[in-house]
Amino acid sequence: MQKSKKLKGQMQQLNILLYDGFSNLCLANFLEPFRAANTLSRSPVYGWQCLSLDGTAVFSSSKLSVTPDAAFADQTGDVLAVMPSYGFREADNDMLRRKLRAAAGRHRVVAGLDTGSWLLASAGLLEGARATIHWEELTQFEEAFPQVTAVRERFVVDGDQLTCSGALAAFDLAQSLIADEHGPVLALEVGEFLMSDRRSGEMLPPMRSGSLLVNRAWKVMQANLEVPLSIGAIAKSLGCSQKTLETRMRADLGTTPDALYRRLRLNYARKLVVETEQSVAEIAGRCGYENASAMTRAFKQTFGQAPRDLRVENVLT
Repeated sequence: MQKSKKLKGQMQQLNILLYDGFSNLCLANFLEPFRAANTLSRSPVYGWQCLSLDGTAVFSSSKLSVTPDAAFADQTGDVLAVMPSYGFREADNDMLRRKLRAAAGRHRVVAGLDTGSWLLASAGLLEGARATIHWEELTQFEEAFPQVTAVRERFVVDGDQLTCSGALAAFDLAQSLIADEHGPVLALEVGEFLMSDRRSGEMLPPMRSGSLLVNRAWKVMQANLEVPLSIGAIAKSLGCSQKTLETRMRADLGTTPDALYRRLRLNYARKLVVETEQSVAEIAGRCGYENASAMTRAFKQTFGQAPRDLRVENVLT
């Protein structure tokens, strides 16, 4: 069966197949970035449903139950994410392998989350691909499936085959998918929205080159929203030329420092519009605009509606 292609602008459908013993943390880390992307985009760019093999409730490793939206059979979508976590060996059988192979033909992408990589490999869906799995299982995974190139990485994207090594890596994988679909700036905004803070200080989505210079520039901009600095001043504070900063940012984020800085200020303005009762003029001042009219024009151009309209809409909903 030939896989369908997603048309630009369509909502992306995620189907998550859960088994008894799945990890709550893995499920939340995978789903919440997509929920945040919808919030930040103010449109349903992602939809999802949880599935079980027979449509009955499944219990996580911590005994929390999830009532699935549907049974696994005949579901179609963009991403099929397989999440067994614990007990994956007991789940592996001929019937499941057949079902997974059939389901792979109804989805653009298959993803093995945590130990889901084992089930995908057993079904022959990772042959010739690079893949990872929870690192405690990596050696046995490599021995069991020599046709798969097993690697010790947080997550791997190899064409239409995705794998990640565990619960925290599921967040990275989701952020990667958002960046590929909607650009790295939205992925960065999702990470910030969910307070993702890597110990290394790296803020860029992990599938990018992760320029330290761009990360540092992002942080300087965030710290200076009310009284914006010139791009030249930011570059100087980082010990580089403005041209170098512009080149690095285009390479890593596909945008200019000016455009990114403006987006950060407007995102902050949107947050204040929704969460406070401050006037548009007060918000404009807090976001580095000389007057309310200038901010309103930029706000409407970016978000498709004026600040007051967004506030009214938010009250009504």
